[in-house]
Amino acid sequence: MVAFGKKLKERQIQEWQGYYINYKLMKKKVRQHAQQIEVGTQDRRHVLKDFSRMLDNQIEKIVLFLLEQQGLLASRIAKLNEQQEALQQQPDISEISQLREAYREVGRDLLKLLFFIEINAIGLRKILKKFDKRFGYRFTDYYVKTRANHPYSQLQQVFKHVGLGAVVGAISRNLHELQEHQGSYLSIYDQPAFPFQEPVVDSMKAAVDRLTHSTNYLNFLAQHALIMQEELPTSEGPVDDQRYHFMSLLLNLVNTFLYMVNTYIIVPTADDYSMSLGAAATVCGIVIGSMAVAQVFSSVYFSAWSNKSYFKPLVFSSIVLFIGNVMYALAYDFNSIAILLIGRLFCGLGSARAVNRRYISDCVPLKIRMQASAGFVSASALGMACGPALAGLLQANFKIYKVTFNQETSPGWLMSLAWLLYLVWLWISFREPCIETEESSAAQESTTEPVENDALEKGLKKPLLLNSEDKQETEDGDGEFDGSDGAPEESRGPATSIGSAYKLLTPSVKVQLLIYFMLKYAMEVLLSESSVVTTYYFGWSTSSVAIFLACLGLTVLPVNIVVGSYISNMFEDRQILLASEIMVCIGILLSFHIISPYTVPQYVCSGLIMFVSAEVLEGVNLSLLSRVMSSRLSRGTYNGGLLSTEAGTLARVVADGTITLAGYLGESKLLNVTLLPSLVICVASIVATCFTYNSLY
Repeated sequence: MVAFGKKLKERQIQEWQGYYINYKLMKKKVRQHAQQIEVGTQDRRHVLKDFSRMLDNQIEKIVLFLLEQQGLLASRIAKLNEQQEALQQQPDISEISQLREAYREVGRDLLKLLFFIEINAIGLRKILKKFDKRFGYRFTDYYVKTRANHPYSQLQQVFKHVGLGAVVGAISRNLHELQEHQGSYLSIYDQPAFPFQEPVVDSMKAAVDRLTHSTNYLNFLAQHALIMQEELPTSEGPVDDQRYHFMSLLLNLVNTFLYMVNTYIIVPTADDYSMSLGAAATVCGIVIGSMAVAQVFSSVYFSAWSNKSYFKPLVFSSIVLFIGNVMYALAYDFNSIAILLIGRLFCGLGSARAVNRRYISDCVPLKIRMQASAGFVSASALGMACGPALAGLLQANFKIYKVTFNQETSPGWLMSLAWLLYLVWLWISFREPCIETEESSAAQESTTEPVENDALEKGLKKPLLLNSEDKQETEDGDGEFDGSDGAPEESRGPATSIGSAYKLLTPSVKVQLLIYFMLKYAMEVLLSESSVVTTYYFGWSTSSVAIFLACLGLTVLPVNIVVGSYISNMFEDRQILLASEIMVCIGILLSFHIISPYTVPQYVCSGLIMFVSAEVLEGVNLSLLSRVMSSRLSRGTYNGGLLSTEAGTLARVVADGTITLAGYLGESKLLNVTLLPSLVICVASIVATCFTYNSLY
């Protein structure tokens, strides 16, 4: 990893070099103050005062230059507006074209200014974090509390850009009016939905969104995939379009969709299938969970394989899943529970989600990576909903040459056909991208996992600031060896094993992985035992169970729309996180069978509360996790995405195992026995969240 100070210097606009935050000087000052305190020549209070004054001066330098440049841009726009007024009287096509290009030039200069602000904001956050680490004192909290709303402080000017927003609006409006519709008598305000394609405007809006940390549904959904941009912004787009192939991306997303369908299509019928083979209904926990057991291992080798190829792992995945589904379907005619379980294990061994995520990270251009990431999450959600729905439709019962097709075996036959067709499509249409060598990839910043670049902006809303203050010291050292800041640059490569990756996890990240484990455990218990519980208490048919599960799955995208577009803009992530955990806990409590009779409204309402709350919790938790994960976990085989996948997969394995073990106590006790561990883990996650409340943001 390249040192932050070096990256900061390389990405500065040369003519503005003297107006950037002097990161090198301030880093040197931090070391000097640390040495002074060690030898006793300075007390802590004097150090805080001196460093605060230096920060104030640096921020004031940035803000004064910002205001000066903003005024120059406004003056240029005013002059261009005068030319535009004159052209309205005597239109001239060539002059209109020149005027539009002049507005674009102002827009490009504004982009430079937005880039200037963003890079200074990141440098400011970095130096505050470094000070906290060296002195063991939450100076950041003190500094933001005292400067956030003080009338003499310039801190807010770095993060609130009302003036710049007005400049963006002026450029956008004038470019729109100068578009090729000069003969129209309608104002642009009479057609608010009229599409306006202008790259400069799109880039400006994206830059403002990053600075103001505005949240929208697409961005919120994309963060679930843990595929984000690098820490420092670039003023020029990356040259990675040659690796992008739309059909290959589509095939990648189809693989994601089909795998999720494959996972959940057997849930409504797994208990009936188990009983038809002479096992107990609760063995459905092992049947469903065996796929997750295999996925624990497949995630690792697929992640490693994706370092060298994307096409071959996807082909292998399709073949293994085809074989697994055929074995699952044939188990009925062989009357063998062993073949059934081996078939599901094969399905788990074909899990290529690590490849799906890695392909988006490495081969999709930055300008559409957010949309591709959102597509990855949407494909997973739709697959989760479609799986049970398809199971409810497969009610046929016939034989062809002693091969049985019924509601238990049809999911296996349907998915084997789907994977066979997908394999043919993949072989014909997928284009293997050029794989980078280790030398070339080492020079680039990976975008598999985001690094926190927006905590300070959020911290200004509340005195609770950094989302990663408690990261490991190696993460804070900027990759430079200065005798005090951690490891040299050579030792800051990607993790080489699960163990080394785990060591990079800070307490706050571990808590968030615990939350992820908890919500996946609770959801798996609810989904996997639904057919057994509803049959025992309510006598539901396979179709009824399928409809219930499909309805739960269909809530995923609407819930994310509401949270991403509205709730996350009204409340802080930490508030939504804790509230969602409490709601999951309430849903679990309401699900217990304490008062007889156990009714359908109680089960459905409590299950809906639990599932929807878990979905909200998953979105917010992954959004936070994507910002606090160590940058050393952003690339390589053992990356942050793999760790989160393993945490969720292990949760499913444990949950399905719990269902099977609880089955030995009888179906009458299954519900309460399986809900009890969910409640304990949920309460533990709430307590852990409260103890690390300051660090989870």
